[in-house]
Amino acid sequence: MKILVCGGAGYIGSNMTSLLAAEGHEPVVFDNFSKGHRAAVAGMEVVEGDLADYARLVDVLGRYGIEAVMHFAAFIEVAESVQKPLKYYRNNLANTQNLLAAMETANVGKFVFSSTAAVYGIPQTVPITEDAAKKPINPYGETKLAVERMCHYQCEAGKLRFAALRYFNACGAGNDDALGEDHRPESHLIPLIVQAAMGQRADIKIFGTDYDTPDGTCIRDYIHVDDLCRAHLLALDKLSERTELVYNLGNGQGYSVRQVIETVKRVCGKDFNVVEADRRPGDPPVLTSDATRARQELGWQTQKPDLEDMVATAWKWHTQHPDGYAEKSKCK
Repeated sequence: MKILVCGGAGYIGSNMTSLLAAEGHEPVVFDNFSKGHRAAVAGMEVVEGDLADYARLVDVLGRYGIEAVMHFAAFIEVAESVQKPLKYYRNNLANTQNLLAAMETANVGKFVFSSTAAVYGIPQTVPITEDAAKKPINPYGETKLAVERMCHYQCEAGKLRFAALRYFNACGAGNDDALGEDHRPESHLIPLIVQAAMGQRADIKIFGTDYDTPDGTCIRDYIHVDDLCRAHLLALDKLSERTELVYNLGNGQGYSVRQVIETVKRVCGKDFNVVEADRRPGDPPVLTSDATRARQELGWQTQKPDLEDMVATAWKWHTQHPDGYAEKSKCK
């Protein structure tokens, strides 16, 4: 298929683009390079553009004969979304509405959406199923849920087939460890710890050590980016049979902050300073997924479920790219 990958130069988007090409699809990256890296999509078909530009979207969808769209172009920083909610509503919601409108005009009916476990907010029970209450506690989660609802009604109107994939914590380097995580600023736990192990950070902070968990620190569900991308391919195929899909994507196995820190130390063979700090507001003690639906309906199985394997791929990429992707590859 000819697939437009919005945000295709970002972390998950670039890994998805690589997998699509390897599987014989024809991906076209659409990115404004505010966050993405040109080096991550070298050799791929790339269109520089913004999701706010309706006319450009309609032109690109038609000119390339696009048959499906994958959307990875959201802003993802929870804390920033609280400080700058309008920025998140504009990009994550209004720009996605613009994209869906362009798809309708161009008669492109399949849409795979990068959603998030943040739509659940603070869950009453874990592991979390897709039917759990959706009560996001920040603008990031709210905008993702609003897009899901918008897609639902567009589907009800007979104008869209869509899959909403609710990620837990994507991590690791994909495409044989060639495509890693390079957010600026970085806020994800594993790359932050790896940076501490590399001496690029003075320490790693644990926010809260008195949670009702075995070691007192928060527990989260991690999933390797390769496994995440494979689920997108399966969901895209499933849209030939079904019009609306919603799946959790996680391992179902939770690891505490302390466990992740110790795993990085063991894999990297490095020690570093760990600082205990106060809890952050809104951090649930445990967030783990029930991905039974994806396994049963898509036949999806994680191939890299072990935390050590995830950390090892991240460590390999970061040590080979100590400064991340070259800054000259970024659009200023």
